[in-house]
Amino acid sequence: MSDLDVYEKQNFGNQSGIGKRPALLIVDFVNGFADPEQFGGGNIQAAIDKTVGLLAFARAQKMPIATSRVVYADDGSDNGVFCIKAPALAGLTEDNPSSQIVDELTPIDGEYVVRKLQPSPFFGTNLAAWLIGKGVDTILTVGCTTSGCVRASVIDSLSYNFKTVVVTDCVGDRALGPHEANLFDMGQKYADLMTADEVMAAIKG
Repeated sequence: MSDLDVYEKQNFGNQSGIGKRPALLIVDFVNGFADPEQFGGGNIQAAIDKTVGLLAFARAQKMPIATSRVVYADDGSDNGVFCIKAPALAGLTEDNPSSQIVDELTPIDGEYVVRKLQPSPFFGTNLAAWLIGKGVDTILTVGCTTSGCVRASVIDSLSYNFKTVVVTDCVGDRALGPHEANLFDMGQKYADLMTADEVMAAIKG
């Protein structure tokens, strides 16, 4: 029996679908994660490139759009255990170029920029309340890394009872093994897996 057979036998992997009011959540596509010499590598740049078109589509559809950044205090006063596990994260302060959203995905007026200290942009922020206030029922999730902050975002999105989609060609990781394994797992338990083209076709249809 294959791994997939086990999940199918136990009735995992069902589709929750896209609701009436989707939002686009862009997780941590910042300069430091686009740079293989810092936090990047793997397929992250390809995911950023693919997200450009999806972002343009979301804007044309007047979707709520939120983008997250990791932002720590200059004096280290809010550094936590995450910075012990990955000390370089502490350098992602408000004005550090590495913490700035990549130019091709720069937010425009009306789009929410979430500053966060933990993997999930929902944790300790106003993101869930903002989405609820916009009447959102579905989160289209893109960003990096698939195995880290994207996964944390997806689990929290589901936990807030949003239908959740991982846009598979718009998420990336510094290593492809964790990327692929986490896509499989999220697709079985927490989210629907769709490409950007599939998402746009479903919403237009």
